[in-house]
Amino acid sequence: MDVARTGVQEPVPLLLPAEARAILDFIRANERFVVCSHSRPDGDAVGSMLAMGMLLEQMGKRADLVTADRVPAVYRGLPGARRIQTAIGVHGLYDAAIVLECDGLARTRLIGLEAYPQINIDHHASGQEYATLNWIDRTACSVGEMVHRLATDAGCRVTPEMATCLYVTLLTDTGGFCYGGIDAATFALAGELTAAGADPVAVARDVYFAVPLAKMQLLGRALATLHCEDGLAWLAVTDGDMTSTGASEEDCEGIVNYALSIEGVEAAVFLRELPEGRIRMSLRSKGPKAVVNVAAIAERLGGGGHENAAGCTLDGPIAAAERVILREMREVLHPTAQ
Repeated sequence: MDVARTGVQEPVPLLLPAEARAILDFIRANERFVVCSHSRPDGDAVGSMLAMGMLLEQMGKRADLVTADRVPAVYRGLPGARRIQTAIGVHGLYDAAIVLECDGLARTRLIGLEAYPQINIDHHASGQEYATLNWIDRTACSVGEMVHRLATDAGCRVTPEMATCLYVTLLTDTGGFCYGGIDAATFALAGELTAAGADPVAVARDVYFAVPLAKMQLLGRALATLHCEDGLAWLAVTDGDMTSTGASEEDCEGIVNYALSIEGVEAAVFLRELPEGRIRMSLRSKGPKAVVNVAAIAERLGGGGHENAAGCTLDGPIAAAERVILREMREVLHPTAQ
């Protein structure tokens, strides 16, 4: 992605909570870190990992960036993206593991993190205090926003490269500034990152207008299954659809939003059949004060996420998982009809 090298706007000082100050103190007192996020990384995961790596380097620390799954194609042009290693586990002499955007170590699908002190930085409604140090801010629109606050408090310079990575977290985790939880501070941060060198047009182009053909073909399969009823919309793809179109896991990202965009729809579900037969579901709802809190529904089914964007995985087949999730969502959307 292009990085516009413009003047840097002076950041507005923000008071960090005690949990975040403890994290900065720990970082200052140590030297080597491994930074990771959840499997199947999205824009917030990738952008916040890269920005955290840059922050650590400015503080004179050593950092390795590791994920269980490869970086999606749309984010591989981000500054420093090649630094992110794909691995099944973490082994090495680290003072701590910095875990971003995860409500538990299992979400990383990385082996070996238990061997290190953990720093948990999360903004999900389902966030849990499982680590040695925990900072959970459910009001933050992205974990990237939290990384930015750390960088500001640490006195680090938000370079054009860091600003670009942080802008991606902001753009993608708000659904292109469409989800709930957005306020004036969100746009103030977007403006600050733009002034620091992020190019909003280039970022939007690379994220939203560089779609692989296989994803468009998979979208066609999904839209062929689209159902819409009483404020709910849902669509699905089979593992056979994935194989025949040549689509990858990352090509499933965002398909649920096509169902949510329908007039009158308050909540939507995208069901994706995995090779082993289980059904992974992406849940979305319209905000800012969502009629359907999809995070609460996902948590009841073993998943988690945000009020407007969440996910979970159920046993198959698709028809059975569909019955379960639609029952849960209808109970919230139409409680008097039950």
